[in-house]
Amino acid sequence: MTRFVLGFAALAIVANATTASAALAPAPVAKMIPVTDTYFGTTIVDPYRWMETTPQSPDFLAFMKANSDRTRAALDALPGRAKLAARIGELADTAVSSSGVVRHHGTYFYERTPLGANSPKLFVREGATGTERTLVDPDAMSGPRQAISYFVPSNDGKRVAVGLAAGGSENATISVVDVASGKALGDRVDRADFGVTAWSDDNAKFYYLKRQAIVAGEAPTAKYFNVKTYAHTIGSPDASDVAVFGADVNPAVDVPPTSFAAFGVSPLSQYLTGTLVNGVARFFTVYTAPKASIGNPATIPWKLAIRPEDKVSGAQIHGDRLYALTAKDAPRFKVISYRVGEDIARATDVIPAGTRVIDSIAAASDALYVRSREDGLGRITRISYTDGKATEIPLPVQGTISGFSAEDDRPGFVVRLESWTTSPLWYAYDGTSAMVADTKLDARSSVDFGSIVADEVKVPARDGTLVPLSIVHSKDLKLNGANPTLLYAYGSYGISTEPNFNAGRLAFLERGGIYAYAHVRGGGEYGEEWHLAGKDKNKVNTFYDFIDCATWLEKQGYTSPAKLGARGGSAGGITMGMSIDVAPQLFAAVLDEVPVSDELRIETTANGPANVPEFGSVKNQAGFENLYAASAYHHIVKGAKYPAVMLTTGINDPRVDPWQAAKMAAALSTATASGKPILLRVDYDGGHGGIGSSKAQSVATAADEVSFLLWQFGDPDFQLP
Repeated sequence: MTRFVLGFAALAIVANATTASAALAPAPVAKMIPVTDTYFGTTIVDPYRWMETTPQSPDFLAFMKANSDRTRAALDALPGRAKLAARIGELADTAVSSSGVVRHHGTYFYERTPLGANSPKLFVREGATGTERTLVDPDAMSGPRQAISYFVPSNDGKRVAVGLAAGGSENATISVVDVASGKALGDRVDRADFGVTAWSDDNAKFYYLKRQAIVAGEAPTAKYFNVKTYAHTIGSPDASDVAVFGADVNPAVDVPPTSFAAFGVSPLSQYLTGTLVNGVARFFTVYTAPKASIGNPATIPWKLAIRPEDKVSGAQIHGDRLYALTAKDAPRFKVISYRVGEDIARATDVIPAGTRVIDSIAAASDALYVRSREDGLGRITRISYTDGKATEIPLPVQGTISGFSAEDDRPGFVVRLESWTTSPLWYAYDGTSAMVADTKLDARSSVDFGSIVADEVKVPARDGTLVPLSIVHSKDLKLNGANPTLLYAYGSYGISTEPNFNAGRLAFLERGGIYAYAHVRGGGEYGEEWHLAGKDKNKVNTFYDFIDCATWLEKQGYTSPAKLGARGGSAGGITMGMSIDVAPQLFAAVLDEVPVSDELRIETTANGPANVPEFGSVKNQAGFENLYAASAYHHIVKGAKYPAVMLTTGINDPRVDPWQAAKMAAALSTATASGKPILLRVDYDGGHGGIGSSKAQSVATAADEVSFLLWQFGDPDFQLP
């Protein structure tokens, strides 16, 4: 489960919801086969456990299709949907924004969806003024729709390893493209969902993380166990690839089955690195070894350099020094440094703990560059390798740093800057001249956001904690309680909801709407302290913060319960589901996207064990109690008057199983006494929250969600005939 943020919302006009939904077909009724579990003395009855059957049962697939058909028929019947979809598509085409930009020996590699295209393509450009060339075009491929998961150029820039996955599945297969000719080589490497970690010094091979093969009859939880790094030699069959780091590779390294084992090597470093990431745990383990020992993976003399208790979330090696980003004794993080091979206890502060939240570090040839946030605004600091002097880099946009990278053999960095009202551009910082310049990869959006402003306020939560709330609206806003408003939140993994630009928001803003973003506890807005304040036994703070922000918006006159919508997805589904349970009266309609709804059963899924560090385990009493307290599915009450809810899922979702949304939809449909619709939208060519989706899919999803909310808010153009 990861954060995902689409950018569309809805307009509201008061109407009678029961009348608005009168023409809607009855909700499909799911059979009930109660299963009873007892956890530490607490009895839980689950009537829809049968939906979790693997492989998916015909009854489950029939239930999904019946819901999907009902939802599709209703949304397509809304008179204003087609026009709205056209407007959203028009707005989406007002700017072309590149992502994942890598500057490599002066050559730029990047993804972008050109005007008129349906999927992001991989491009290459020689220098700032070079001619752009297409290297990989998924739209031109035959067979199932493909999406680029990642790309990594070789050290010499002559080849690129590209991961491609079908239908939002994220099940990537690596191919290798020759940069000069643009032609794909014959190499194909499967089960490579998690990317390429490095190329060898001679560019003859690359290292990649590979899932184990699943044996028939194994539990779903085995899917992501024992993920190791393998070496693939160009031109050889993948069957000959050899594991170089991971479980049972080297007796010097104890690798738990839930750890993802990543191997790193660079032509500019005399050291190897081995990193163990325990699922979604924020802090990892790092081993180092002399590069000269690379020959036999089983005999590499790995030495432990960083432990999880050191609370390190980022590390870079330059020369013989290791630089680390740590939350130990620094809840908003600090940067430390020590010699490779020394104990971390001997580290000295490079940037001490302070009020800024430090997000990441990048080692260039000239300096270490540190990305941080202050009052929600992105900052970059240059740390000289020679004297440790810190220099603040003036940035041309006061907003979010949404992309940032440096080359270890070149000075400077590239950075992507945007805000709620400023479309993103990529800039390059020249470490020699100390100048920041537009790369000209992209152009500003032609959409005029000049009449739109973003207010940053702090809302008192019920325990007195001040929760940041971003409110995006037109300058002529009136606080009369009549404004249609959509409130979004996520609140997990220490991931922050930062200012971001989306031209499609104008489809709502130009109709007088308000977008509000609640920076609830569980995210990373104030570093690790904010994360922990919404984790484990504190998880209840996440959804109560959201409820308190909703209440504040209504009391301040921004909106009213008849005109307030809620939106969140994935782990944000915990917040949506519990807000529906705890305070259904606050919301007219809720978008619950690819949601985690049944927390007690996460652990049984393929992605479940990896998420135990964030959410806990039912195998111990404290874990069960924390999970149960935030498990929306188990707190649905028969006869409660729930708001209108549209749950969404992608049938190929590898992160949150589709039955999570299906069980929640079935339970809500049976329980609600409000007369408001409970819909389940299924994307049969989609995955997790838009990951791997085409432009057409994204526009269709946005149009469906906005139309659903407009329908429930009573807009006369969006009522069923």
